Amino acid sequence: MTTGTQIFHDAAVDGNFRAKWYASRALIYVVLIFWAVICLFPIYWTITTSFKMAPDVMKGNMVPWVDFKPAWLGWRSLGLSPDTIGADSTVRQEFLKRFINSLIAASASSTLAVILGSLAAYGLSRFSYKFGYMRNPDISFFFLSQLILPPVVLALPFLVLYREVDLLDTRIGLILVYTLSVLPIVIWIMKDQFESIPTELEEAAMVDGLGVWGAFFTIILPIALPGMVAAFILSLVLTWNEYFFAALLTSTRAATLPVMVASQTGSQGISWWSMAALSFAAILPLVIVGIFLERFIIKGMAAGAVK
Repeated sequence: MTTGTQIFHDAAVDGNFRAKWYASRALIYVVLIFWAVICLFPIYWTITTSFKMAPDVMKGNMVPWVDFKPAWLGWRSLGLSPDTIGADSTVRQEFLKRFINSLIAASASSTLAVILGSLAAYGLSRFSYKFGYMRNPDISFFFLSQLILPPVVLALPFLVLYREVDLLDTRIGLILVYTLSVLPIVIWIMKDQFESIPTELEEAAMVDGLGVWGAFFTIILPIALPGMVAAFILSLVLTWNEYFFAALLTSTRAATLPVMVASQTGSQGISWWSMAALSFAAILPLVIVGIFLERFIIKGMAAGAVK
């Protein structure tokens, strides 16, 4: 009798444990789904707004084929609708020019920032430096402190400097200022990445006959590659979406997509459908890059978290 009671009690305890486990898992999934909806709602709103007519935008209709009938108003204004894609369009040509400018400026500056930032971070993580009263921690903090500086403070100096060296409204000018703006973030990420790699690996490589650069390119660089890709993607997102310097230092030849998106606001109001179509076309490349490089992002985050 005691044995049967004990078995019944154990079964009840096990049942309660399973019920609590399933309830906790369900709660976690509900919270994650709710948070995913919050994060993805702006993208959903942007996509649906690009297919709305003006009255649908003003009424706040949200569900296609339920609240409103999708139309190509936003895409037609850019010359990207099915009925205009084959015809000549000045707006579409301007959009493609801005897209190419953004692509070149963001990718080139992110690549340059990752190269320079990785070298600086490797030096700070492996060697001891002395610059006046500053040591390695002070130098690292100096780089990181540049993020505190508001961009508007640099507006006049950059404007005067670029006018003197003839870099206004050029892609080179944008690439340089974008590289400087994201370089502290790259150094911060990569320094933590290199510090998580044991120095014994380099010492073993040097014993086998490799030099400092040989050990770096052969041993350290492949291990740190996921972190470099994560830093590149973060830099790419920041430079692709940058508006202030693009609006300040460019006018026609090197203007980027964020400037074109902001130009949809006029004296007669905001062309929400055109702005939504432009915004979706601007964020789509970043979504594609994130999907293809997702595994590198996860590896970079995991490598930086385990020390």
